[in-house]
Amino acid sequence: MKVPDFLYQSARRWPNNPAVIDEWGMMTYAELEALVRHIATSLLALGITPHLGVAVIGKNSRYFIAQCFAVMECGAVVIPISNQITTDEINEIIETTGLHAILEDQTGRAYFDDTADLIKLAHQEWHLFFLKNADKSIPFAPHVRNPAFVRFTSGTTSISKGVVLSHESIAERTESANKALQLGPADTITWVLSMAYHFVVTIILYLRYGSSIVICKDFTADTVIETTNRHHATLLYCSPLHIRLLVNDHSGRKMPSLKQVISTSVSIAKAQCQAFTNRFELPVSQAYGIIEIGLPIVNLKKNKDYPDAIGYALPDYQAHIIDDQGNTLPAGQVGHLIIRGPGMLDGYLDPPRAREEILKNGWFHTGDLASMDTDGLIRIAGRMKSMINVAGNKVFPEEVEAVLSQHPAVKLCRISGFMHGFLGERVQAEIVLADGKKQCDAEELINFCRNRLSSYKIPQKINFVEVLPMTYSQKLIRY
Repeated sequence: MKVPDFLYQSARRWPNNPAVIDEWGMMTYAELEALVRHIATSLLALGITPHLGVAVIGKNSRYFIAQCFAVMECGAVVIPISNQITTDEINEIIETTGLHAILEDQTGRAYFDDTADLIKLAHQEWHLFFLKNADKSIPFAPHVRNPAFVRFTSGTTSISKGVVLSHESIAERTESANKALQLGPADTITWVLSMAYHFVVTIILYLRYGSSIVICKDFTADTVIETTNRHHATLLYCSPLHIRLLVNDHSGRKMPSLKQVISTSVSIAKAQCQAFTNRFELPVSQAYGIIEIGLPIVNLKKNKDYPDAIGYALPDYQAHIIDDQGNTLPAGQVGHLIIRGPGMLDGYLDPPRAREEILKNGWFHTGDLASMDTDGLIRIAGRMKSMINVAGNKVFPEEVEAVLSQHPAVKLCRISGFMHGFLGERVQAEIVLADGKKQCDAEELINFCRNRLSSYKIPQKINFVEVLPMTYSQKLIRY
């Protein structure tokens, strides 16, 4: 079975149900299937054959979804890419991945000087470029059996890896995730994230189980609230950025149709979750999504009492906290988070590595440091690579950032370590001030932290900056 078959099955079961609602209106499941098959026929005629690697670059829309499904229908491997990518960045992907072709909707920042074929659709024209130096006789990701999909990791440390998934792995992880989410044809999802970075256990899962996807034209609080209420959405799947924007909305409007709000991408502060609950009378559930695994952990059980926790491993998954020697740690101790279960990655793209080389006895080592309560509730402490060692004490940037972000003058912050000649590694903060704030006293921010953090976690330096570097999936780029 190929991934597009999930869409076709839904179209047979719910042909007249809304599949996607975007700027051009509502598209039913039957219409979406017809669009995918039409595009696939066009792609095959233009030379997209099985085993090729095809990048799809575009904005969130029915057409972005259909192009991704159509590439997989052709038996090729799809690589969704943000339309915010630059020419230099796409050239680097081309040089390192063995990509064969690019499909783009002409809304992006990258420039292509190759001759293009046109695929004319109702509201858009898509360009198809075959790359000049690509060898069609060389399969894309040949070290993976039945590859379907590649997504690049966020590159928060400037190194982005292509994660390869097979049709079988996508089937496994979407099935496992929906055992917890329990989505179906009665559900409508308010969509605000980039489809280039969130597609498998979101877009594919929603369409597999007959839900409707409403694409917001932007992610301002006003648009999210209005879109949710107009379409009676039941799920808001978003990031902490969207939660903060909604918390700061003062219109007084509620979103009564929502049954779940799930925050993903990065950790979210407890205070932000509580503020959202006070404002909209609905708890925020953190979700631990990771492209190598899918959605193995979600906080659906204790989201009211412990919104800062990422939750429990879903029924099909196991999670352990281990020390440097691989021993399981007692409850409450911070160690390395490892996970195993269905739908694991099938390999990395560059350098090529198969699943067997990556997993250790079936376990994926996430690179995150976490703790687990006696009942299995998991909290993320931070990334091992970004941890700051202050005189033998561990400081996780995420914890300090969560505190600083509660200050009304702070729009965004980044915590890192710096070397002190006598004291060793210390903590520093870079601060982007909130809109309308022209200045803030550094000592005020330090005192704010002093009342909420242990002394060794308090920033010793405060640097005010205009912007902080972010990935396209809205994660801070760290040193």
